[in-house]
Amino acid sequence: MSTRALIVVDVQPTFCEGGELGVEGGNQVAADVATYAGTHRDRYGLVVTTQDWHVDPGEHFSDRPDFVTSWPVHGVAGSPNARLHPALADLAADVAVKKGQYDHGYSGFDGADDEGRRLVDVLHQAGVDAVDVVGLAESHCVKHTALDAAGLGFATRVLTDLTAPVSPELGEQARTEMAAAGVELASSGGDPLAPR
Repeated sequence: MSTRALIVVDVQPTFCEGGELGVEGGNQVAADVATYAGTHRDRYGLVVTTQDWHVDPGEHFSDRPDFVTSWPVHGVAGSPNARLHPALADLAADVAVKKGQYDHGYSGFDGADDEGRRLVDVLHQAGVDAVDVVGLAESHCVKHTALDAAGLGFATRVLTDLTAPVSPELGEQARTEMAAAGVELASSGGDPLAPR
């Protein structure tokens, strides 16, 4: 029997409307992820959250960002906007991964939990072989997390209605890239336990 994890990527106020790098639809994604996780918690062997938690990420921050490799200051470690979105208050995740302290940290697999365990090790220790990835933003951290998961051998699915891209164009590009890498694009209305 497959053990599936739900990876909730960067659902933080910093990436929602009103945040430093707000994505249109971010607050709705937060609410929808909370509802989905609450309803389907029993379908997952593990629920993981990731957070941008920047201390000194170097060139990732810029006063003149190009929005490709450099960005306005966001997700600052310890700040209110770097915390999980209030909609996730009842999520009760099993593991919280923080990433990007001193680097870009686009992928959840770049981070570690408070015990210093990297995400890949957390998943292996829990016997996980399949993951569903949701959160923000689809075109960036969701994409990189999903690509890394697939590259590490996890059966990987992105629930596209539980994420939002920085722009429609970048979202389309990300979905093309993920599909080419073997990531399944699915709806949260599907059965997470359906045969692959």
